[in-house]
Amino acid sequence: MLRFPALVLACLLPIGAQAAPDTAPRPQARITLAQADGSTAGLEHWIINFRARAISKGIEAATLNSVLRNLTYDRDIIRRDRNQSEFTKTIWDYLDTAASDLRVKNGQAALRKHETLLSEIETLYGVDRHIVVAIWGLESSYGAFRGSQPVIQSLATLAYDGRRGDFFEEQLIAALRILQTGDTTAQNMTGSWAGAMGHTQFIPTSYLDYVVDFRGDGARDIWSDDPTDALASTAAYLKAFGWTTGQPWGVEVTLPSDFDYLNANRDIEKLPSVWAEMGVTGTEGRAVPDHGSATILLPGGASGAAFMIFGNFETLERYNTADAYVIGVGHLADRLRGGPVVQSNWPRDDRALTGDERRELQRRLTDAGFDTQGIDARIGPLTINAIRQYQLSIEQTPDGYAPPRLLERLRQN
Repeated sequence: MLRFPALVLACLLPIGAQAAPDTAPRPQARITLAQADGSTAGLEHWIINFRARAISKGIEAATLNSVLRNLTYDRDIIRRDRNQSEFTKTIWDYLDTAASDLRVKNGQAALRKHETLLSEIETLYGVDRHIVVAIWGLESSYGAFRGSQPVIQSLATLAYDGRRGDFFEEQLIAALRILQTGDTTAQNMTGSWAGAMGHTQFIPTSYLDYVVDFRGDGARDIWSDDPTDALASTAAYLKAFGWTTGQPWGVEVTLPSDFDYLNANRDIEKLPSVWAEMGVTGTEGRAVPDHGSATILLPGGASGAAFMIFGNFETLERYNTADAYVIGVGHLADRLRGGPVVQSNWPRDDRALTGDERRELQRRLTDAGFDTQGIDARIGPLTINAIRQYQLSIEQTPDGYAPPRLLERLRQN
C-alpha cells in the first residue's frame, strides 16, 4: 500500500502527495480526539460542520447530500488505525512473505497474461514492468485483494476521530471530488480500511494527481477487474517522482572484512566503481556497473545482507517510505525476472523491537547523550546515527542495527 506522505496507506509502516496546508475557513473548531465520542451520532454532528468546509473547497451540495447520508461510525477501523503503529516484523520475515515462491509464480503468470499492456506502459513511462508488477503483487496480490471497505465511510470515521483528522479530511474531500467527476460511484468506491483504493492502492489525493485514463475511454478506473489504468498509473506516479530508466533499485553486495560500517550511511554516496575500489562488489565478486551514485544499506545490520541502493530506491520510497517495503518490491521484481533469493544470511535469531521498545530505545539513547531528536518509535536516520554513536562508545560494530540485546545493554547503563 502507499503511505502518507507517499502514494497510499499500507499496513507495513506506511503513497499520496504531501498534504497541503489547510487554509480553508472553518465555521467551528475541529472535534479533537478527546472530544470525539466514538458514536454514529457524534459522526453525524461532525458531518454537519464538515459540509461547510467541503463546499468551500468545491464539493457540491448535491454530492454531499447523496453520499454523506446514513454513514455510521466504524469502531473496527479505529481499532485498526490504533494498532497499526505497533506492527513489527523483521526484514527477513517480511521478505519471506513479500517474495514467496507463490507470489513469484503468480507474478510471472501476471506478466505473461498482461505482456502487451505492460510493454506499452514500459515504453511510454520508462518504468521497469517488473517493478510495476511487484507493486501490484504487494499491494493487492495482483488484484485478488483490493479491499471491500466503503471508502467514504472509512475516511469520514477517520477524519471525525481526530488522531490524524486533517490528513483524512483531505482524503475525504478528494474522494468526494472523484465521485463528483463521475469516475466511479460511492457504491463502487471500495478499498482498504484507511481509504487506499484499487489494484495498486491509491489514496484519493494521489488518485486525483496521478491516476491516468490509459485507454482514453473517459474514465480513470482502478476498481474493476481490469488493471489497465491502475498499472499505468503506478508507472506514471514513479516517472513523476524521478524514476531513472535502466537503473536498478539496488543490488545485493558483499562487503570486505575490513569495511568501515560508518560508510553504510544514506548520506555517503559513491559510484559503484569507487565502492569496488573499497572492496564492495556484487555477490558474484565483480564490480557493480556504474548505474549512478549509490549508498550502502544494511537492513539487518552487519550480520545480514548488504545492498547497494540507487536513486530509484528513493523514488520507490515515494510509494511507501518503509525500507522493508522498498526492498520487498525490488527483490520481488528481481525474482520475477528470474533472479535469485537473497544470497546472504540474516540474523534470524533476532526479533523486531515492539513499538514500546523502540520508544524506550530512543529515550535511553537520548538520556545517555546520544540524541535521537524525537521519541516516535521510528528507527529512521536520526535514530540510526544515534545508535551508531552509542555502538562506537561501547566498542561495537557501528552498523546502526538495533536488536533486543542492544536495548538490554542500554538498560544496564
